[in-house]
Amino acid sequence: MLQITNLSKTYPNGVKALQDVSLTISNGMFGLLGPNGAGKSTLMRTIATLQDADSGTIMFGDINVSKQKQELRKVLGYLPQEFGVYPRVSAEEMLHYIARLKGVANDKERKELVQALLEQVNLYNHRKKSLSGYSGGMKQRFGIAQALIGSPKLIIVDEPTAGLDPAERLRFNNLLSEIGENIVIILSTHIVEDVSELCRDMAIIAGGKVVQRGNPEDLVNALENRIWSKRVKKDEVAQYQANYKMVLAKLSAGSMKVFIDSETDPGNDFKRERATLEDVYFSNIF
Repeated sequence: MLQITNLSKTYPNGVKALQDVSLTISNGMFGLLGPNGAGKSTLMRTIATLQDADSGTIMFGDINVSKQKQELRKVLGYLPQEFGVYPRVSAEEMLHYIARLKGVANDKERKELVQALLEQVNLYNHRKKSLSGYSGGMKQRFGIAQALIGSPKLIIVDEPTAGLDPAERLRFNNLLSEIGENIVIILSTHIVEDVSELCRDMAIIAGGKVVQRGNPEDLVNALENRIWSKRVKKDEVAQYQANYKMVLAKLSAGSMKVFIDSETDPGNDFKRERATLEDVYFSNIF
């Protein structure tokens, strides 16, 4: 179990990246959802021992993360948002190198491990190819392979599907789902659908604060029968925003469609919509 308590971080430029963040995260896939700049990457880097918080604590089981960084790193697999690789090296060579760094010294054991990982992420047939020739999705799957070296008990993936095409995104999400339920996996993303499909527990972070927490299905059910929509002119959006609790406004089929949160029928030609996790997300960040 990962226990984050009253974590805060302010950068030298005055940006409050984390403000009194507290979360308890159990085994399985946990979704951390929020817009760019919300504090997700700061939280992920802090958990991964890459930077220190100003205050607060992080415990992973009996490990105090800020005081026992090397102990945490022994059980950590990390795929950052910007994952750098040596472009002229093959996937197979790179995994051997990382495995040696993680203490897999026996040649036979390391060879079997690398082969198993490449097969698990469906890259074995491309193992001799230079990483510079990999697509974005292949690089992300390679990133998961290196994160799995050492049988980690905590895996962090930060914005893993940003920029992937739909097919590669599906492959990556399927891979995450197959990793297992006996470890803690934190999926940090701004893509609502990824959390909806993969996670049984989640939190929404905005402005460095946790603004919502719970099971995605339960959070959606709490908004059921409260979401209403209407098509309006673009220059009318501000008026509706002022008069209603607007969830979002988006261009749909050539016109603007506004979505509002109302416990009773707002009238004025609004139509009831089925609530989604997207509604939960936008109602908490705006």
